[in-house]
Amino acid sequence: MMACPTAKLGLGSAAFHKVDSNMSLRPVKRLIKSKPTLEGAGVHLRRAFGFGNTSDFDPFLLLDDFRNDVPEDYLAGFPWHPHRGIETITYVLAGTVEHGDSMGNHGAIGAGDVQWMTAGSGIIHQEMPKGDPAGRMHGFQLWANLPSALKMTTPRYQEVKAADVPAVTDDDGTHVRVVCGKFWGKAGPVDGIAADPMYLDVSVAPGRRKTLPVETTRHAFAYVFAGSGKFCNASGPLAVPTEAVGWADTAPPAEADNRSLVLFDRGDELTVQAGEDGIRFLLVSGQPLEEPVAWYGPIVMNTQEQLQQAFRELREGTFLQPETRK
Repeated sequence: MMACPTAKLGLGSAAFHKVDSNMSLRPVKRLIKSKPTLEGAGVHLRRAFGFGNTSDFDPFLLLDDFRNDVPEDYLAGFPWHPHRGIETITYVLAGTVEHGDSMGNHGAIGAGDVQWMTAGSGIIHQEMPKGDPAGRMHGFQLWANLPSALKMTTPRYQEVKAADVPAVTDDDGTHVRVVCGKFWGKAGPVDGIAADPMYLDVSVAPGRRKTLPVETTRHAFAYVFAGSGKFCNASGPLAVPTEAVGWADTAPPAEADNRSLVLFDRGDELTVQAGEDGIRFLLVSGQPLEEPVAWYGPIVMNTQEQLQQAFRELREGTFLQPETRK
């Protein structure tokens, strides 16, 4: 087994790259292999987490990986459906997603683009994936919970094109796209999000070991979607039970790395050792809300009474607030 030393490497010469010797390494709490799931009108995707006990991921509720190279498995899409009480974040790597909603927003997001929708008091929308010329449709959707005080806030929509997502490359070749939050002196273009999330697309070069800061008070996870590597515990490489057999081996099979989610425990930094092909992953963190969750399908509230009211309004045609109708 290859060792994963815990020595801290500098992140560059700028002041915000300095590593404090008092910082503590976030141990790996759990490793989860994303599972095949059918959603929408028959879209084949992989679910990293969601629709269970998501308290370890609070304020996040769900992460779907909708990478697919077979058009028949995704073209049916996600026809008109409601949301209330959450925010959805769609990040596209290949292909396009055409979208429209009850507020009159419509358009398409393509490779590198981001769509951030605050459902708030209620919205009805659709998302229809279209592949690229090679038939590929790759991307992710993350759900973030809204705190009780903002469950019924006015819906809002943000669309960010790839060129407006800042990127930074460190001296050792580590490349980070900052979708949301502040990292290495860059601020992501998506703002005003209740969960105050940090959403990064991180690429580490082959064989490199990288230490990345994450605020101690946040829940954090990484989702690996290319290459391979090891996330280090304070005492060694990933010394935890895993669902993905072979992750801690010297040369784990590709499927044990790709589509695997790493949930971190508390600490203020994490260390990754990239494999021979490098590693690319989403790094997401947010401040936990620590509020009760009442959840059914696309609607997430705090109490069963609120949840039942939402579905009653759907049946009676009063779900959308007057000012959000178009």
